[in-house]
Amino acid sequence: MTDQERPGAERWVPSRGGMRMLREAAHDCRGCELWQDATQVVFSDGPVSARMMLVGEQPGDKEDLAGEPFVGPAGRRLDDALDAAGVDRDGVYVTNAVKHFRFERRGKRRIHEKPAVGHIDACRPWLEAEIAVVRPAVIVALGATAARALLGRTVRIGEVRGTVLESADARGTPLVVTVHPSSLLRVPDEADRTAAFDAFVHDLRRAGELVT
Repeated sequence: MTDQERPGAERWVPSRGGMRMLREAAHDCRGCELWQDATQVVFSDGPVSARMMLVGEQPGDKEDLAGEPFVGPAGRRLDDALDAAGVDRDGVYVTNAVKHFRFERRGKRRIHEKPAVGHIDACRPWLEAEIAVVRPAVIVALGATAARALLGRTVRIGEVRGTVLESADARGTPLVVTVHPSSLLRVPDEADRTAAFDAFVHDLRRAGELVT
């Protein structure tokens, strides 16, 4: 995939009109090739007045079909963690670094495939526009892909997790990096799974403390 074939989303991002215009315009985005195989764009969920923004990696299979972020198993785990952290899910703005589902087809199944750096970079104008409209007090990066999109560089989750960083957006919004909730579903041992969930809740609670 060449740069000409992956021009980036900037030309499709409206310069004015607020969140409604962003969501409507996203359906026409051809900033990278992922739109060709995806069912639809999956933009965001939550109020524009949200003080906390959660940024995941990309839509999964269920999200691609529903057109909404975090409606699958990982989304349910995220809801549980937000509740445990004392964060009102309905008051949080939720989006993804990449707006179309990247997958590998195996028979009738569509297997998640991690977005490439080129996809993250191509989709970044949407994320920057969302941050500019919402103006959250804190952003939570759910996983390495989201952290890469928000920081403009690759980081190791274990090295920065739970610490307060500064997002690369124009406002330098406080940023807390944690794991993606899908990782909690892959922990085989029950005791380890409980510990991983508790650590995730701790990170969300830490982010909640930054909301003023």
